[in-house]
Amino acid sequence: MARTIRNAKLDTRSARSKLAQRREPYWTVISQGRAVGYRRGIKGGTWIARYRDEAGKQHYQHLGATDDAMDADGADVLSFTDAQATARDWFTRVASELANGDVRRGPYKVRDAMEEYLRWCAKRRKSVDGTRYSINAHILPVLGDVELSKLTKHRVERWHEQLAESPARLRTRPGGQQNYRKRNSGSETKRGRKSTANRILTTLKAALNYAYTEGRVAGNDAWRRVQPFREVEVARARYLTDDEALRLVNACTEPFRSLVVGALMTGARYSELAAIRAADFDPRAGTVHIRQSKSGKSRHVVLSDEGRTFLDGTTVGKAAQDTVFVKATGNSWRRSDQRRPLRQAYDAARIKPAVGFHVLRHSYASRLVMRGVPLAVIAAQLGHRDTRMVERHYGHLSPGYVASTVREAFGSMGIVDESNVTPLRREAAHPNR
Repeated sequence: MARTIRNAKLDTRSARSKLAQRREPYWTVISQGRAVGYRRGIKGGTWIARYRDEAGKQHYQHLGATDDAMDADGADVLSFTDAQATARDWFTRVASELANGDVRRGPYKVRDAMEEYLRWCAKRRKSVDGTRYSINAHILPVLGDVELSKLTKHRVERWHEQLAESPARLRTRPGGQQNYRKRNSGSETKRGRKSTANRILTTLKAALNYAYTEGRVAGNDAWRRVQPFREVEVARARYLTDDEALRLVNACTEPFRSLVVGALMTGARYSELAAIRAADFDPRAGTVHIRQSKSGKSRHVVLSDEGRTFLDGTTVGKAAQDTVFVKATGNSWRRSDQRRPLRQAYDAARIKPAVGFHVLRHSYASRLVMRGVPLAVIAAQLGHRDTRMVERHYGHLSPGYVASTVREAFGSMGIVDESNVTPLRREAAHPNR
């Protein structure tokens, strides 16, 4: 921690009360080219920071009100020590901005951090729509106007808790009053809201950490020490059985039916399916190339014989650059276009409860797991970097994998003698026979 500078004229409110009122601040040099000033006016005092760049140009920043009349709170009313800490945050930020040629006037707020993070994401990911929605809906309304240097752990924790207590948002027409799901006091609903709050907290932390690494703020303690809710993340075990999948496909009408079959045959996400072109299907290798994925990396999905036959028929007559899965109008499937026809198909197929399109991806992965396919292979098919996500969501479906892993890892302790006696088992011990 940087050393606090002492100044007998500014350390206490009683000492500052003896200073004459004047426009020019009383400056205290913090380090070379950096100073904190006290300006005593008719309506009270204010703290000001001054930074001199390499060219000799002076930059100024209002820090906040002094504690001449009110006790310091570390945010809006600052003591001399608080003013120095706030000034150091600003010195760090302005030095970084000058180095990058993007000096910002005024305080750097959470809103600014979110904007910069979204621009960074847009350069490195296929889509940031989900992240942008989460930021606009849940972060900016509460924290957007808070200066990043004044953000506190308590404030982030309070926002996180309020987020978990708020009802889930529902789709609302543009410009209309936001709709919310009816409140439910059940334990599963509470778990789900806490899980959602954790995901949004992760987004907040990622954006603020980016601002910290870019030198926009001197410290990251305010959000780094905020802990997510524990034991609220559960594996998404819902998947369709073969019978349910067949009923669902039969309940769909073209061209939505082809989209559903494509999801069941490839395990691709909805957005990935909507982007597949005829040239991405290789009939000889029996693979489909997913060029645009959530992570930004491409992958080749190996098709079953049934999947190869399906895409052979679906791509017949299409030019290389033609989109494989399109709506009846010939237009591409857009975000949320799948919700209504999928809900109608679930109702017609009598599948309860009706779940989202993503369950088709779960069904694909679950089928592979239950047939003993190595988790590393499944992870590659799904586009995951490693097997952790597969183990988390589908590991319970592969008891053979768990058993072999435990036995191989545990090995033998050498304390049990081997025996050539084969015990007789009672039939009652095997109730499933």
